[in-house]
Amino acid sequence: MSIYFTPRWLDEELSMFRESVGRFLEAEVIPKDEEARKRGHIGHELWRKAGEMGVLCTDIPEEYGGAGGDFRHEAVVADEMGRRGLTGMNHSVHSIVAHYFLNHGTDEQKQKYLPRMARGELVGAIAMTEPGAGSDLQGIHAHAKKDGENYVLNGSKTFISNGYLAGVVLVVAKTDTSLGAKGMSILIVETESKKGYQVGRVLDKIGLKAQDTAELFFEDVRVHESDLLGGVEGRGFFQLMSDLPYERLFIGVGAQAAMEGAYHATLDFVRERTAFGKPIADFQNTKFKLAEVATTIKVGRAFVDECIEDMLAGKLDTTKASMSKLWGSENQCRVIDECLQLFGGYGYMNEYMIGRMYTDARIQRIYGGTNEIMKEVISRSM
Repeated sequence: MSIYFTPRWLDEELSMFRESVGRFLEAEVIPKDEEARKRGHIGHELWRKAGEMGVLCTDIPEEYGGAGGDFRHEAVVADEMGRRGLTGMNHSVHSIVAHYFLNHGTDEQKQKYLPRMARGELVGAIAMTEPGAGSDLQGIHAHAKKDGENYVLNGSKTFISNGYLAGVVLVVAKTDTSLGAKGMSILIVETESKKGYQVGRVLDKIGLKAQDTAELFFEDVRVHESDLLGGVEGRGFFQLMSDLPYERLFIGVGAQAAMEGAYHATLDFVRERTAFGKPIADFQNTKFKLAEVATTIKVGRAFVDECIEDMLAGKLDTTKASMSKLWGSENQCRVIDECLQLFGGYGYMNEYMIGRMYTDARIQRIYGGTNEIMKEVISRSM
């Protein structure tokens, strides 16, 4: 068994890219992580540096400013961050927003926004969740009324990842309140100096301390009709549903990476830490626990790799992606809990990566659709 649980799709070019991403994280992100955790966000400068290093929008075509790679490149970035316990830069949400533009935007919208997202000049966020509407998107109250060439947007959103630093927000709103899901659209809001747009507080979470999650408010925000995603009203719900496999696989990839990172950190700790005159690694309980963890990770790696290969082939469906999110996030919480136990009291300290991983993991079972919703989606395919 490879100690690194190496992805089977990792070729020479991707291995070189992986090393490049690792160097960037070690040089630019890790030294500033503690400061970012105290501040509640990583700042715009780091996003721009990520763009300069080619870490952003890696699977966006070159004609739109991206690197011209595929989902494996995105998985490498998520993997390298996840195994290091780095959650401040929500690169996956940024990539998801870029894919809404790529898959559903007009050519003008792609040309206007994607190159700046790839350079890190615009941080992307998507505003779906509201104080009274989470997994049930049809229950949203944000609405946009047509007024000449503009939409007048009103409403509030919460739990918005990248919300504090966002330069462009895709806002899910009802453009026709009488049509249910068919009346939903996605509006593009470029935030700089946008009248009526307001960022609320950066939310105080139990984990993901370096990642900006915020409340957003829209009061008579005027959005030109050219910034209706795709240019056709009522396509919002379809656009959201069609990109779910991409979003949920990201969660599965991140969960797998976190498990692998936690495992290796725990191996290092138990080999160095002693109790009763010998390394903790020599105790049978430690060996058995780590054997269980390693087996879980090995199984997870095989499934995640299969899902990534399906994504590349264009055949990853919502059911399988939901399985990846469900299985990965549930086992991420369990595996990291087992690893933390082997650290003893040190595992409960924020200065140790394993402690941060523990609190960061819990949200994985909630965002991207709760795991209860994942089970519902999977059960429908039976």
